[in-house]
Amino acid sequence: MRSDLAREGKNLARKALVAQLLVSTVLVMAVWLTMGSHQAISVAMGSLISILPNSIFAVFAFRYAGARQNQQVARSFSQGAKIKLAISFILFVIAFKGLHVDPLALIGGFAIATVSYWLALLQQHKQ
Repeated sequence: MRSDLAREGKNLARKALVAQLLVSTVLVMAVWLTMGSHQAISVAMGSLISILPNSIFAVFAFRYAGARQNQQVARSFSQGAKIKLAISFILFVIAFKGLHVDPLALIGGFAIATVSYWLALLQQHKQ
């Protein structure tokens, strides 16, 4: 039973991640064709700032499952959330300070990638 719960969560997160990657790829390509490479790179970085922390969080969130491992589940979930926040912060700092990105395109890419992940999770949960 516990492995079924963890497996179900991993599958849900994997499907949402694939949807996020697809949306981000299409978005980057569309921006590249319409606005140029500088904006496309900025959108790609924003998308990456959403995708990497979500992937890491999913690993931590679905590492354990089951009533007997309740404390481990809560601890792992908490660790994943903290690491996700820290990685997001670090990647934003790197993008803004070191890569000379377009701020609006970066934040737009991040927002669209994040919302696509949430919508994919909601859509998968309803099924």
